[in-house]
Amino acid sequence: MKLAVVGGGSTYTPELIDGFARLRDTLPVEELVLVDPAADRLELVGALARRIFAKQGHPGRITTTSDLDAGVADADAVLLQLRVGGQAARNKDETWPLECGCVGQETTGAGGLAKAMRTVPVVLDIAERVRRSNPNAWIIDFTNPVGIVTRALLQAGHKAVGLCNVAIGFQRKFAALLDVTPGEVHLDHVGLNHLTWELGVRLGGPDGENVLPKLLAEHGDAIADDLRMPRAIVDRLGVVPSYYLRYFYAHDEVVRELGTKPSRAAEVAAMEKELLEMYGDPALDEKPALLGKRGGAFYSEAAVDLAASLLGGGGSAVQVVNTYNNGTLPFLADDAVIEVQARIDGTGATPLAVPALDPLYAGLIGHVTAYEDLALEAALRGGRDRVFKALLAHPLVGQYEYAEGLTDRLIAHNREHLAWA
Repeated sequence: MKLAVVGGGSTYTPELIDGFARLRDTLPVEELVLVDPAADRLELVGALARRIFAKQGHPGRITTTSDLDAGVADADAVLLQLRVGGQAARNKDETWPLECGCVGQETTGAGGLAKAMRTVPVVLDIAERVRRSNPNAWIIDFTNPVGIVTRALLQAGHKAVGLCNVAIGFQRKFAALLDVTPGEVHLDHVGLNHLTWELGVRLGGPDGENVLPKLLAEHGDAIADDLRMPRAIVDRLGVVPSYYLRYFYAHDEVVRELGTKPSRAAEVAAMEKELLEMYGDPALDEKPALLGKRGGAFYSEAAVDLAASLLGGGGSAVQVVNTYNNGTLPFLADDAVIEVQARIDGTGATPLAVPALDPLYAGLIGHVTAYEDLALEAALRGGRDRVFKALLAHPLVGQYEYAEGLTDRLIAHNREHLAWA
């Protein structure tokens, strides 16, 4: 089995490599190719990856290349974890929206649209080259904004599934609080990427006992602290929202906070510099503890599970992924991309049935889906008016004066990545 990781020079990659090494019985990889245009980073990460495999006794071969076509040739699955424009572009995404009084964040709001505009054309070009090499290859997308990027891939006819680590993070946290194994915890996880709620936490599977009320009663303070939301709000909702919901539920508070400290991109850039120095140490043969602060916790386990299930291995039969709605949420079009539990096999992802949603959640899902429709249109076809309409549709913008100012800033800061601009 051959897998390729596009964006293999990322500082995330040792987390992924560690998962491949530990879970080699689940996903027996014979060849793993790390693909990245940044040759200097790629060699550092590739050398550490080989040391991790060697230490854990993995017999697979790890190679590196800056040649995309060579890297993906004959791959059974291709994982996408790229960041067009790097941390410098992310830093802009997180700062210029604040000038208009709007949240600056890399996956939602104006910053999320900017990232989608930069990313979708690049990902579609990569996917087309994968298809030419091996039309049967699966594409696993971890590149943000995952929902929009996955929808672009699916609409272009690619065999693609989107993946995020939010759900597996909740699963691991809840399992620890309940003192059970993660495999015993099934989440009633519903929504869009970075816009989800845990409506239930079930023991033993989709039909198991819902212990969410017990979790909130006994551990509500810890859960609320993780979300950075008041315990009273979580109790009133009776569900556990993704921490990304704080951008919606406490928008103005978040804007004030973001204006008083360095951007997350600046923090990550400093962390990446330190990580790359560590990766250059020939004695290092495991992922460093600092990587846990970089983000992407449990990404490797989720990715291995998904790839194994798609390729006929021993992965979990049910997993939270991003895929076509196909009637799962009746108030959305079939070709909307949602993030829910799905049954995974060699044919792809089939969403499990979900309970009827309270209007509090369904309304926001519908609103953001409408934005994503317009965002994808802007990313595919370009044009100032399409950017403006997508921003005006976003619930974190929603006023024409803000949308005008943000449109000007988005284009000015991303001109080098927008062929039409």
